[in-house]
Amino acid sequence: MINRILLLCTLTVTALCSGCAASINGECPVDERESAKTIYLISHGWHVGIVIKRVDIPDDIRLVHKGFSSTDYLEIGWGDRDFYQTPRSHLGIALKAIFLPTPSVLHIVAFNDSVAAYFPHSEIIIVRLSDAGFQRLIRYIAASYDRNSIGNLVPSGAGLYGVSQFYRSQETYHLFRTCNVWTARALYTAGCPARPFLAITGDNLMMQAQSFGTMFRDKSSND
Repeated sequence: MINRILLLCTLTVTALCSGCAASINGECPVDERESAKTIYLISHGWHVGIVIKRVDIPDDIRLVHKGFSSTDYLEIGWGDRDFYQTPRSHLGIALKAIFLPTPSVLHIVAFNDSVAAYFPHSEIIIVRLSDAGFQRLIRYIAASYDRNSIGNLVPSGAGLYGVSQFYRSQETYHLFRTCNVWTARALYTAGCPARPFLAITGDNLMMQAQSFGTMFRDKSSND
């Protein structure tokens, strides 16, 4: 039932926004001969996360607490607070997340395995960003955090799997700003030809990413 409602909303928003895609920055993909930072898009079905190398994060940007600082990779996701943090979400939470402006959280997962090994059943796309584009992406992510009066991150509970943590976000979740729209905006900010208003579902976002990324593992590999 929840998936049917989400699909209906997706079709509605897509129809409304199909003619209002944003302009493209044109810095992605980066030529193979040029210096680049590599990120990974991980599909969890409805939701797509971004994986970055921790060592690539600028020294003046803080995305995690010190306990995460020795890991190789961070997976970053964003979404409605109640829906994201409720393991068995029910219809009421889904409807509220879709139709009402609601608080949001970031979900950060830290790991040391290779990306392929840590997400053995997920569709994965590799995206190469310019150094400047990567900087913009990281600062976009950092700007989503809510912070306390002295600038520290605000935890919002243990994460969903592995070494993970929810953090409070200052942004609002609603029908026109879903988790995948947020991710598509991050990519667009980095210079990729992503169209956020058409990235309502994970499948749509991953389909867009194929035009500027490299498929590492597709859906058929998991069948």
